[in-house]
Amino acid sequence: MQSTAEVPAVETRALRKTYRSRRGRAVGVEGLDLVVPVGGVHGFLGPNGSGKTTTIRMLLGLVRADSGTARIFGHEVPRHLPDVVGRVGAIVESPKFFPAFSARRNLDLLAAAIGAPGGRVGEVLEEVGLCERARDRYRGYSLGMKQRLAIAATLLKDPDLLIFDEPTNGLDPAGIREIRDTMRSLADRGKTVLVSSHILAEVEQVADTVSIITRGRLIASGSVAELIGAGGASVRVGVADTALAATVLREAGWVVRPDGRSLMVDGVEDPAAITRALAGRDLWVDELVPVQAGLESVFLELVGKDEAAGSRHDRRVRDGRHTTVEEVTA
Repeated sequence: MQSTAEVPAVETRALRKTYRSRRGRAVGVEGLDLVVPVGGVHGFLGPNGSGKTTTIRMLLGLVRADSGTARIFGHEVPRHLPDVVGRVGAIVESPKFFPAFSARRNLDLLAAAIGAPGGRVGEVLEEVGLCERARDRYRGYSLGMKQRLAIAATLLKDPDLLIFDEPTNGLDPAGIREIRDTMRSLADRGKTVLVSSHILAEVEQVADTVSIITRGRLIASGSVAELIGAGGASVRVGVADTALAATVLREAGWVVRPDGRSLMVDGVEDPAAITRALAGRDLWVDELVPVQAGLESVFLELVGKDEAAGSRHDRRVRDGRHTTVEEVTA
């Protein structure tokens, strides 16, 4: 019997969801194993179309999985979602507020509708830093303030788990910082925050743990420090013909991205190997500087490897060959 202390906030096993498309069935989530520990901020990362929103919608009972299981605080969902829904607050789509009403009036109406104590409205406005603007009309709020009001709405029930799907989309740097600080504050108060995002630098600053998915599958998970430490070094490479050099280095198996007039090469164990690869094509480096790995470089390396493996798998399928797991991941 699993003890309460060991039960994750969120756990999925072999979760799968497909959709109808013009070409048949399109896979949204493929055998996803996800574990979100209780407490802290957990970043849920992946390229657009990787299955993040589909996974969140399955957790909230908005769409039904084809197979596999999902649990929130040990309760299987959607079957037992009513038993745990009071412990969950979520922002999946833009919430609807009355534009002509003040923030406080909007929250008062919502609190009455869900049976939350009236005193919670002032508390949640304080938590998200909107007390001084609580009497302003919603239509006059900036996008960042609207997002903080949405977070305030999810806090009315004082949930243990908060799920935010791309909460910083469209925000300016100041708005992003406000949302980041709000999430960190909630986690420091003992809440569990699951946040999907593609803004990796922001996630790196606020998250305690992360999961990375692509093509609907988990490819890495753990603490931010563990993933950065396991990602290998990045190297800044200066070379006259950056376009040709990038092609050569990608052909050699590295993940390469532009960095001003230089190139950033991720997952490098031996920087001298870069020099050898380029010299073989008469390309000579004038800069070769190791750079401390960040979450973005780890993300790009992992996703790049997975997409390359997927391309090899697709070619084998088209050629009519039987493909094993070992071949795809080799």
